[in-house]
Amino acid sequence: MGIFIFTDKAPSTKTGFSKTATVQNLAALAKHSPGDNDSSYIDVSGLDNAELKKLMVYIKDVKGGSSGEEGAKFLSSNLKLPSSSAFPGWKKMQPGMNAPFYLLYCSIEGKTQLDSRFSEKIVAAIHKRFVEFLQDNFEGSDSLLWMNSGRDCLFLVPPKQKCIELTIKACLNMLISAPLFTLECLDITMPANFIFALHYGSISYKPPGKTGTVVSDAINFVFHLGTKKAELGRLTLSGELPGVSVPKQLQDCFVSTKDFEGRKIWQSKKFEYPKKWL
Repeated sequence: MGIFIFTDKAPSTKTGFSKTATVQNLAALAKHSPGDNDSSYIDVSGLDNAELKKLMVYIKDVKGGSSGEEGAKFLSSNLKLPSSSAFPGWKKMQPGMNAPFYLLYCSIEGKTQLDSRFSEKIVAAIHKRFVEFLQDNFEGSDSLLWMNSGRDCLFLVPPKQKCIELTIKACLNMLISAPLFTLECLDITMPANFIFALHYGSISYKPPGKTGTVVSDAINFVFHLGTKKAELGRLTLSGELPGVSVPKQLQDCFVSTKDFEGRKIWQSKKFEYPKKWL
């Protein structure tokens, strides 16, 4: 069995892979012909939208949505983002202030699998690394870790086009490179992947750590979307996102699926590699 790692970064001395793994740059991926028992891992961090789309097109074996509406118009809610003054910055947000945000639910598969394989202490350590990993990946989008249950978490993303574009791109990067990230960054020695669910709505803001009494339809829905509808290895989108949320270059990377709780739903295509890790 051969292990191939495609990355434009300088090779790390601690990757979690065998020393016999072959490291190549991303340009070599186009000529890569894996054998039946080979594993190929792709690092897409640092790619711009056009490069990311080109790579996604190359990965041919994808799973689309199930029983979605054929020809559905992408994000047709007609919602528009507010003016830039609607979000004054996290330091100026006051408790009780009502404002619209993107709400991003995040978890790592799987609660049952991890619990059955590792001790409670190790699972807690994995989740801590996962949250820190997310914060690093979302840093450029000014996203805020707002709720953290110790099992899953919720980020608030400012209602700005640039912020949500960076967040969506970061999610897709993590999904494509999940085998590499879960081994190298999260130190998980068993198959694992990410679940992301994105919604948009107004909330009554409270600082992180003081959100226990916050109740809103938007918060309830995004947790339902993340725990009951979203699938492993996909970014799931509520159809009530503003139309400018997803960069045009990446919109054809999403497919419609069945409605959920009366709302249209979209999800990213699922990426399969020559050797399945999950």
